[in-house]
Amino acid sequence: MVDVSQHDMVPDHSVVDDEELDDVMEEYDIKPTDLPKIKRTDAALPDEAEVGDVVKIVRDSRTTDTATVYRLVVE
Repeated sequence: MVDVSQHDMVPDHSVVDDEELDDVMEEYDIKPTDLPKIKRTDAALPDEAEVGDVVKIVRDSRTTDTATVYRLVVE
């Protein structure tokens, strides 16, 4: 079986630690529930991601070197 998370076209996904999450939420003046959602069953998620975690996704961008987005893991 193919591990989709290791494919070249899948951007880096990592679980955000509490300290970084606090910084991001404060910077954008939002709550984690305000973030776009990603399903726990998404094949690109790291194995350690659990429902309620926030995942940082760093992808290539045409206008900047990289673009960072955050998603809340849901059921």
